[in-house]
Amino acid sequence: MPTIYDNIEKHLAEGLRNTLEVSHKADFCIGYFNLRGWKQVADYIEKWSGEAENCCRLLVGMQKPPQELIAEYFANIEEYLIDNQKAAQLKKQLALEFKKQLTIGIPTEEDEIALRKLSKQLKEKKVVVKLFLRHTLHAKLYFVLEKIKS
Repeated sequence: MPTIYDNIEKHLAEGLRNTLEVSHKADFCIGYFNLRGWKQVADYIEKWSGEAENCCRLLVGMQKPPQELIAEYFANIEEYLIDNQKAAQLKKQLALEFKKQLTIGIPTEEDEIALRKLSKQLKEKKVVVKLFLRHTLHAKLYFVLEKIKS
């Protein structure tokens, strides 16, 4: 049964942690990735092996910058197609956005630990990230598979 988190009566971070505690796989579809949010669930993902049925797949769609939205509107583009060069440019832009997240405020030792943990999880395929670039994707969907008790 799905659960809806409103962050008033039911808080997403708490619900995710409780579910991840008894799970073996997760699929997250989000508009933005935030390292400071990730560190709230990273320890649960760390316990997984990184195999296809024991990892977190993360689909990140990013909002387009306002100037791009305006240019598309005035160009009357029916469907926004992305070639490999544009996809590479957007990936670099997203990496820069991640970097900016880390420089907002004073990064703590905890932030550095979370970044190193994420890097390790990516290398070990405990976290698999795909970018959705075809069009704007501002979603928040967390699908977590619980372990079957025998």
